[in-house]
Amino acid sequence: MLSYGFMQRALVAGVLVGLLCGVLAFFVVLRRLSFIGVGISHSAFGGVAIGVLTGLDPFMLAAVVCTLVAWAIGWVSRRGRLHEDTAIGILFSSVMALGVALISLSRDYQVDLFGYLFGNILAVAPRDLWLLLGATLAVLTVIGALFKPLLFVAFDEEVARANGLPVDALQYLLLTCLALAVVAAMRVVGIILVEALLVIPAAIGVQVARRYRAMLAVSVLSAIGSALSGLCLSYVLNVAAGAMIILVASALFVVALAIGRGRRERSRAALAVAQGAPTVS
Repeated sequence: MLSYGFMQRALVAGVLVGLLCGVLAFFVVLRRLSFIGVGISHSAFGGVAIGVLTGLDPFMLAAVVCTLVAWAIGWVSRRGRLHEDTAIGILFSSVMALGVALISLSRDYQVDLFGYLFGNILAVAPRDLWLLLGATLAVLTVIGALFKPLLFVAFDEEVARANGLPVDALQYLLLTCLALAVVAAMRVVGIILVEALLVIPAAIGVQVARRYRAMLAVSVLSAIGSALSGLCLSYVLNVAAGAMIILVASALFVVALAIGRGRRERSRAALAVAQGAPTVS
């Protein structure tokens, strides 16, 4: 399996996407940005449609459209004129509808549509790997340099603002990183499923880790593990790689949920014993 060049590139892409999405998922879950991620990922279809229709690079245009939509969501939510979920619903449905209208004008839309919507990690080219590596390094550099301020804002935005942190700038920066991650992961799992990689890994971390740094580590490891395991299983079972990656991540979440529940029950039992209360066996 590893003797094939396309499989080697797919494995590298899986590691990079897992690393990128695992780190960002930590902040997405902490800041409850899951629905914003849905809006950004679905908006990528508009950029793809413009690229297919004009002959320009669909991924570059998707990055531009996703970034603009992310900023628009942030601006509307900060202004408070609309509820955030309302703004997201309007923006992503409008941009995606525009994408459907534009891509239907292309004669090759049926071929391109499947690849962009559901991904094709086995078709990753060397150029795609370089772009993915660049996006991953850029996002990780930003997150690494601003980890403490971003974590502070995630804990308590008002206190962070009172302490002089540029909360709005950090919010827009995080949204930009999300937009880049969506476009980077689009080749691997597609527009429809990319949001799962920005939520499930951190949700696993929440269940099994007690400290935030441990939660981040679990998020990254589960994202990378899901990508590699899903890719190998898809090769063996001859099913879509993107879907199998998400199915593996979902299975890991179910296991983590059981572990977390068992831990909470043991903690309650230990607390009851410490307080002298009877326990139910």
